[in-house]
Amino acid sequence: MNVELTRFKVKEGKSDIVTEWLQFLNENMKDVLVTLEGEKMYVETIFRENLDGHEYLYWYSVQGEGGQNVEESKHWIDKKHLEYWDECIDPEFRPVDLTTEVVMIPQKVREAMD
Repeated sequence: MNVELTRFKVKEGKSDIVTEWLQFLNENMKDVLVTLEGEKMYVETIFRENLDGHEYLYWYSVQGEGGQNVEESKHWIDKKHLEYWDECIDPEFRPVDLTTEVVMIPQKVREAMD
């Protein structure tokens, strides 16, 4: 199991598109959840922050081993998601992976994830 929290910087001037992107994901959650199965993604959460005049998105995820990468998906929702990603995420900013120190998942939940 892989537990991650990663920070990505939003390109300048793309805040409105980020709002549209997150709304798109929320409005199409049924299809989003279908794609998570192939990725063995048990939990995926996006957080948004404005810090020192810059906007960031944080991805928190709990993923099983051997899942499909989103870039390999043929599903329309993933293709649209990646279009938003390319438009909004700053490729010049090196993503920041926060260090996982403690993972608190009850055993019965872990077993359900396997």
